[in-house]
Amino acid sequence: MRFLVDECTGPAVAEWLRKQGHEVFSVYDEGRGLDDETIIQKALAENWILITNDKDFGEKIYREGRSHRGVILLRLDVERATAKLEVLRRLLQDYGDQLPDQFVVVAATKVRFAHR
Repeated sequence: MRFLVDECTGPAVAEWLRKQGHEVFSVYDEGRGLDDETIIQKALAENWILITNDKDFGEKIYREGRSHRGVILLRLDVERATAKLEVLRRLLQDYGDQLPDQFVVVAATKVRFAHR
Protein backbone atom coordinates (compact mmCIF):
# COMPACT_ATOMS: atom_id res chain seq x y z
CA MET A 1 0.00 0.00 0.00
CA ARG A 2 0.95 3.65 -0.35
CA PHE A 3 0.92 5.79 2.79
CA LEU A 4 1.56 9.49 3.30
CA VAL A 5 2.54 9.91 6.95
CA ASP A 6 1.79 13.38 8.33
CA GLU A 7 4.54 15.27 10.12
CA CYS A 8 2.75 15.11 13.49
CA THR A 9 2.50 11.33 13.24
CA GLY A 10 6.27 11.07 13.18
CA PRO A 11 9.16 9.32 11.46
CA ALA A 12 8.92 6.08 13.48
CA VAL A 13 5.57 5.26 11.86
CA ALA A 14 6.97 5.93 8.37
CA GLU A 15 10.03 3.77 9.01
CA TRP A 16 7.94 0.92 10.43
CA LEU A 17 5.59 0.99 7.41
CA ARG A 18 8.58 0.85 5.04
CA LYS A 19 9.91 -2.18 6.92
CA GLN A 20 6.51 -3.83 6.38
CA GLY A 21 6.99 -3.39 2.63
CA HIS A 22 4.75 -0.37 2.06
CA GLU A 23 5.57 2.64 -0.08
CA VAL A 24 5.76 5.70 2.17
CA PHE A 25 6.04 9.46 1.83
CA SER A 26 7.00 10.94 5.21
CA VAL A 27 6.19 14.63 5.60
CA TYR A 28 8.58 14.71 8.57
CA ASP A 29 11.48 13.39 6.47
CA GLU A 30 10.65 14.56 2.95
CA GLY A 31 8.39 17.61 3.17
CA ARG A 32 8.67 19.18 6.60
CA GLY A 33 6.46 22.22 6.95
CA LEU A 34 3.95 21.31 4.22
CA ASP A 35 0.57 22.80 5.04
CA ASP A 36 -2.61 20.72 5.34
CA GLU A 37 -3.92 21.89 1.97
CA THR A 38 -0.78 20.77 0.17
CA ILE A 39 -0.80 17.44 2.01
CA ILE A 40 -4.41 16.63 1.15
CA GLN A 41 -3.86 17.60 -2.50
CA LYS A 42 -0.68 15.49 -2.72
CA ALA A 43 -2.37 12.48 -1.12
CA LEU A 44 -5.28 12.67 -3.56
CA ALA A 45 -3.25 13.37 -6.70
CA GLU A 46 -0.63 10.69 -5.99
CA ASN A 47 -2.98 8.05 -4.54
CA TRP A 48 -1.63 7.98 -0.97
CA ILE A 49 -3.59 6.92 2.12
CA LEU A 50 -2.97 9.69 4.65
CA ILE A 51 -2.06 8.74 8.22
CA THR A 52 -2.39 11.61 10.69
CA ASN A 53 -3.18 12.65 14.27
CA ASP A 54 -4.48 16.02 13.04
CA LYS A 55 -8.27 16.43 13.42
CA ASP A 56 -8.17 19.26 10.86
CA PHE A 57 -8.23 16.64 8.13
CA GLY A 58 -11.60 15.46 9.42
CA GLU A 59 -12.85 19.01 8.99
CA LYS A 60 -11.54 19.13 5.43
CA ILE A 61 -13.17 15.83 4.49
CA TYR A 62 -16.55 16.33 6.16
CA ARG A 63 -17.17 20.08 6.29
CA GLU A 64 -15.51 20.95 3.01
CA GLY A 65 -16.44 17.69 1.27
CA ARG A 66 -12.89 17.10 0.08
CA SER A 67 -12.05 14.00 -1.94
CA HIS A 68 -9.38 11.63 -0.69
CA ARG A 69 -7.81 8.23 -1.34
CA GLY A 70 -8.08 7.20 2.29
CA VAL A 71 -7.42 8.78 5.68
CA ILE A 72 -6.41 7.07 8.90
CA LEU A 73 -6.96 9.43 11.82
CA LEU A 74 -5.18 8.27 14.97
CA ARG A 75 -7.06 9.34 18.13
CA LEU A 76 -4.84 7.99 20.89
CA ASP A 77 -4.56 9.08 24.52
CA VAL A 78 -0.92 8.02 24.49
CA GLU A 79 1.00 9.60 21.60
CA ARG A 80 4.16 7.48 21.92
CA ALA A 81 5.44 5.84 18.76
CA THR A 82 4.99 2.37 20.27
CA ALA A 83 1.26 3.03 20.79
CA LYS A 84 0.86 4.28 17.21
CA LEU A 85 2.70 1.27 15.81
CA GLU A 86 0.59 -1.18 17.79
CA VAL A 87 -2.75 0.24 16.63
CA LEU A 88 -1.51 0.44 13.04
CA ARG A 89 -0.28 -3.16 13.18
CA ARG A 90 -3.73 -4.31 14.31
CA LEU A 91 -5.49 -2.06 11.79
CA LEU A 92 -3.47 -3.39 8.85
CA GLN A 93 -3.86 -6.98 10.03
CA ASP A 94 -7.63 -6.78 10.55
CA TYR A 95 -8.75 -4.18 7.98
CA GLY A 96 -5.88 -3.68 5.52
CA ASP A 97 -7.91 -4.52 2.43
CA GLN A 98 -10.68 -2.08 3.45
CA LEU A 99 -8.55 1.07 3.88
CA PRO A 100 -8.40 2.58 0.37
CA ASP A 101 -10.89 5.44 -0.11
CA GLN A 102 -12.12 5.19 3.50
CA PHE A 103 -11.94 7.65 6.40
CA VAL A 104 -10.97 5.55 9.42
CA VAL A 105 -10.76 6.76 13.00
CA VAL A 106 -8.52 4.56 15.12
CA ALA A 107 -8.45 4.62 18.92
CA ALA A 108 -6.54 2.30 21.24
CA THR A 109 -9.38 -0.23 21.40
CA LYS A 110 -11.74 0.78 18.59
CA VAL A 111 -11.76 1.25 14.82
CA ARG A 112 -14.54 3.27 13.20
CA PHE A 113 -15.10 3.65 9.47
CA ALA A 114 -16.72 7.06 9.08
CA HIS A 115 -19.22 7.63 6.29
CA ARG A 116 -20.13 10.93 4.68
